[in-house]
Amino acid sequence: MPVSPIPPGYPRVSPYLVMPDARRALAWYAEALGAEETMRLPGPGDTVMHGEVRIGDSVVMLGEQNADYGAFGPAHFGGTAVSLVLYVEDVDAAFARAVAAGATAERPPADQPYGDRMGTIVDPFGHRWHLATHVEDVGVEEIVRRMSPAG
Repeated sequence: MPVSPIPPGYPRVSPYLVMPDARRALAWYAEALGAEETMRLPGPGDTVMHGEVRIGDSVVMLGEQNADYGAFGPAHFGGTAVSLVLYVEDVDAAFARAVAAGATAERPPADQPYGDRMGTIVDPFGHRWHLATHVEDVGVEEIVRRMSPAG
């Protein structure tokens, strides 16, 4: 039987996050974001060579920072240029839960012109997450109108 080129249960695109202390990150994502740990490959000492969590229908992969592989977390670069968007049922509750678990509140939840209520956090490992709840279906023309200076 042929092997599927895309593993069953995996989306076509999955973010891969790198950080020091991936073991702690697995626990933090479960506590703060409701992630379910689905895989953990141990590395040297008490490290995690590779881990995976599932959040809804998405898979987030992560691993330990390792200079030998050129794998570094955001702090190595002075921050991150990549953000993740996580849709949740209640953005205000999810935002409060993440901040209570140690995330830095970057932007509190607010209604956005494109129909989402969104807030931004930075997790303890330096990764930026936009937490959002879709509250209104808005067409492109209306988004452009709302975002124009005349609004």
